[in-house]
Amino acid sequence: MKTRILALLIITAFLVLPGCANHTPEEAPLQKVTVLLDWFPNTNHTGLYVAKEQGFYQAEGLEVEIIQPSEGGQVQLLAAGQADFAVSAQEEITIARAQGLPLVAIAAIIQHNTSGFAAPLDRNIKTPADFAGRTYGGWGSPAEEAVLKSLMAEYQADFSELNILNIGSSDFFTSVQKDVDFAWIFWGWTGIEAGLKNMPLSFISLREVDPRLDYYTPLLASNEKLLNSNPELVKRFMQATARGYQFAMQNPDQAAEILLGVVPELDRQLVIESQRYLALQYQGDAPRWGEMKAAVWQGYTDFMLENGLLTAEVDIDRAFSNAYLPAAP
Repeated sequence: MKTRILALLIITAFLVLPGCANHTPEEAPLQKVTVLLDWFPNTNHTGLYVAKEQGFYQAEGLEVEIIQPSEGGQVQLLAAGQADFAVSAQEEITIARAQGLPLVAIAAIIQHNTSGFAAPLDRNIKTPADFAGRTYGGWGSPAEEAVLKSLMAEYQADFSELNILNIGSSDFFTSVQKDVDFAWIFWGWTGIEAGLKNMPLSFISLREVDPRLDYYTPLLASNEKLLNSNPELVKRFMQATARGYQFAMQNPDQAAEILLGVVPELDRQLVIESQRYLALQYQGDAPRWGEMKAAVWQGYTDFMLENGLLTAEVDIDRAFSNAYLPAAP
């Protein structure tokens, strides 16, 4: 009898053990992270969407929400702790630091400034000297006026002869068909769109007319509180984000389709062509995606100081950091 009971116990144990072996503890919940965009979703942001849709963030234990603010304001929200990360620009971070806001740039989304002043060819605007007597369509930023004034001075043009019209977020192509002669555009979007519309443009690249204007725009930023309290979370976010942009660089057409899957209202051909262009611009000549140089920060900070755009000196060593980027692949 004892032998039969012992045999039953052994059999029962073998039946139970496999179930125990297959039992795994519950996975830790994903940490929620918020990212604020600077504008409507576009190819500047593709790496973020790729990282989310391809599961790169999830692999790092993160649940990332990408938010488009109503109309700018992402810098103020980031400074107030209402978001963990934001897409911004060197100009915005530098001004924020001068005002005492604890924001830090942690990655350059695009290595070089691809923006500049564009005009239809029939306006015959070839250099900043041709701005005099024309109408510029802008969005009301003090930096716009400073850049225009500085470039016109370099080309011995009278800034007082330039008419500035605030067109806000109006479409470039609509504006230049009405009251505007030229505007400030990003070649990777509006310049590509002009090509698709068969509208030849004259384009004055900022980085070519003044090397100090080859600043980082756009970039990713965070706030000092998060960087100091949870640097490992920031590194995990950047690890996944860098993977997203590496994917977009290596697979631009597939990355474009991922972006279109999230934002189907975008023009498909524009997204594809823009993505192909930016695939070569994201990292550029840097040793890894996202890396920033102190010389670039100092150059544009000096420009801003010279043109009265800053209320105080800015310590550039505290304004940006490469410490959260993954090593070069």
